[in-house]
Amino acid sequence: MNFEEAVLPHLDAAYNLARWLTRNEHDAQDVVQEAYLRAFRFFSGFHGANSRAWLLTIVRNTCFTWLRHNRSPELSADFDEAVRAKESDEPDPETQQVLKARAQLVNSAIEKLPVEFREVMVLRELEELSYKEIAVVTGVPIGTVMSRLARARKRLYESLRELSPGDSLETPQVTRSAVTDSSDASH
Repeated sequence: MNFEEAVLPHLDAAYNLARWLTRNEHDAQDVVQEAYLRAFRFFSGFHGANSRAWLLTIVRNTCFTWLRHNRSPELSADFDEAVRAKESDEPDPETQQVLKARAQLVNSAIEKLPVEFREVMVLRELEELSYKEIAVVTGVPIGTVMSRLARARKRLYESLRELSPGDSLETPQVTRSAVTDSSDASH
């Protein structure tokens, strides 16, 4: 398998992870470009296991290196950037506005999560990686991944309740559609 076959199909996943970790479209593009250069440089060390997890590990490490050099307080600080929600052709304008507002609430709540919670949430809910794959990407045990994900979901649920006290949030589960719809708009 050559570099293009192994790595290029995962460009969207790489950008998505970088976008959520850096919280900036242009920074994410820079990080992904740097990550792909690193992946190309070290491709000879890749032994064909799981190219997506291998690449996302490089993207994650590149993001954290970039954050340390450019925004060291970012690793523990909250950020209030709103992400535009993806508009659908099907719902009427009123429904679109409600969906857009909910997607913005979810994005806002995700962006307020500490980076270690935000990354597992993005890898699991948006990129649909398994716990094992997330453990490989983040370099932590599966138990830690599960713990971080549970804590991230709990914080997300609590944050959503605070941001939207009038809505009835019956379950702490976050629907992939709300997050995915809004993250697609950032491409």
